[in-house]
Parts: sequence; C-alpha cells; structure tokens
Amino acid sequence: MSDGKALDIVVPEVGTRAPRVNGDIADFLANHPDLELGGAQGYTIERRKHMEVFALHRLPKFKVNPIRAVEFTAIRGPHGTIPIRVLYPDNGEPRRGEGKMGGIIYFHGGGYCTGSVDEFENGLRLLAEESACIIFAPDYRLAPEFPYPTQLDEFDAVIDWVLDGAAQQRGVDRTRLVAAGDGAGGSLATAVCMRRRDEGKHPVAAQVLLYPATSLPTDTPAAEENRAGFYLQFNGIFGFADHYLPHTISGPSPTFMYVAPGKQPCAALASLPPAAVVTNGYDPLRDVGLAYAGKLRAVGGLARWRHYADLTHAWLQMTAWSAAARDAARDVGLIVRDMLYGQSD
Repeated sequence: MSDGKALDIVVPEVGTRAPRVNGDIADFLANHPDLELGGAQGYTIERRKHMEVFALHRLPKFKVNPIRAVEFTAIRGPHGTIPIRVLYPDNGEPRRGEGKMGGIIYFHGGGYCTGSVDEFENGLRLLAEESACIIFAPDYRLAPEFPYPTQLDEFDAVIDWVLDGAAQQRGVDRTRLVAAGDGAGGSLATAVCMRRRDEGKHPVAAQVLLYPATSLPTDTPAAEENRAGFYLQFNGIFGFADHYLPHTISGPSPTFMYVAPGKQPCAALASLPPAAVVTNGYDPLRDVGLAYAGKLRAVGGLARWRHYADLTHAWLQMTAWSAAARDAARDVGLIVRDMLYGQSD
C-alpha cells in the first residue's frame, strides 16, 4: 500500500475561484431554484426536496451510473439499527477474489440534518468503480432528532463492523479501509479518525474528505464570496451547528476537537491516517477546507489535495447533470486507488 505522504504539496491559504461557475452546475441550480442547503425553508422541507431531485429512483435510467451489484444490509448500532448500502464495482473484482480489495466507509453530507444514501448513491457508484473499492454507505441518524455524538458513534460502529468480519466476508482487505465523506460527512470522517486514535482503536488506512465542514467559516474570503446562490447557504451553516450540538451544559462547544477538527492546533492532528482533501471555488467551506489541509500537511498527514475552481458544494450529488461533477468523482476515485494500491494497481 502507498504510504500516502506527499509533503511537497503546497496548499494556499485562500483558494481560487474561476471567473464563473461551471455551466452545467449553473444550469442545474437555475432549473432548481428551491433546492438549497441551509436555506430559509428549513431542514424538514429541504429533506423532502432533496429526495425529490437527487434520489436514485427519481433519475431517468440513462442518467443512473452503472454498478456491478448493490447489497442492502443493516447492523445493530449503539443507537439502534443502522441500514447500510454496499456497492460492489466491476473494477477490481479479481482483487476481491483474493481478499485484497479496498473498502470505503462513506458518510454523506447534508449539514448533519439532511440527506440519505438514496441521494448519494449515483455519485458513489462512480467513486466505487474508479477507485476499485467496495463502498459501505450507512443511512445514519440525522440531527436535530439525534444530536452529537450520535453520528460519530454510528460511524465508529460501522468501522468496527467492517473490521470485525464484514470486510473479510466481502473480499475486502481490512488494511485497505478508508473513512470518507463530504461536507458534514467529511468532518465526521476526520473526527472519527481522531477519536479512534485517542481511544487506541484500530485505525483506518486513509481518510478522504470532500469539501469538508471542518469548522464554522466565520471570517473567510470564501464565506463572503459564496454567501448565497451556490446551493449551500452560508448563514444556514450556523443553523446546522445549532441542530447538531446538544443544548446542555455538558454538551461540546462549536470548537471542540471532534466537532471542529479544523480549529485544533497542528499537534492535535498528528498520527492521523493520510488524508486526501478536496475543495471547491464556489463553496463557503472552501477556505476552512484549505486551512485544514494546510495543518495536515504541516504534520505530514496530507497525501493529496485537489481543488476545483469552478465547482460548488455538493457536486457529488450532481453527476446526473454535470460532466464536470462526473469527472471530479472519477478523479477522487483515482486518488483513492493510488492511496490504497499504489504501484501495485
């Protein structure tokens, strides 16, 4: 397996933004003006609208990305049953037969409050095929009905389940496991890696963070440039934090290490699995993602950084409408493949 270390990566403090947003993405947003994350309509309406647009069963068949097989299973988690969708790609099938296939445990984004695997499966199919990895995608419990640390506990439980036998049963090498996610899911992925390190639990091999919400973007150029109009509404990010964090005296603060990994000093990020970080030009989370990548680089933990200057938040959900989103999903798949298999592929 590749060691994932690439300390010559130069991560700027402020990300670039293309002169205009990608044309297909712009058209998609114009054709779905009521589809937003963190808008005034609130998370309950956003849940329904996201399902209506992004769910796999709502897409025309010609827009559905192919996959070898899909398994529906579930485990008994610390807060109840956790449904898990397992995506088996054609690519890498010989390696699976040898028990050497990689596995990605993917927690979707949505501000902790919105989203389901139904809405992310189409993009995850591309990621599975290009990475030559089986993807385990849980339908975890959402806030505010289930606040912190429910989501982190469930991520931890799924990793344990894969390590404890689910990997071997499916031809996955337990030394080639990735914790991954986008947006809030990206923050959960790196937070679970931190917590497992601190608790002395078996680590994953890598973390893959797509436009992660590693801290609240209160004073960044990206937050000002992309305040509204590009799907993720900047002001709504604070509402997600309000829903996610328990309103109790013993609850964690918005800067607690497992809530805001990006706010921690570099020393607190040492000994984490090698990371790939992806950022977007038209995303209010752009600069907090860059800052986190820079901190990981400082402690030798940044394996890859990829920036898409003309894309918005949530492009993984937009592969049915955007060639650039499809290309980006394939790019990430190749990054994962290189991190897990290196020159052996």
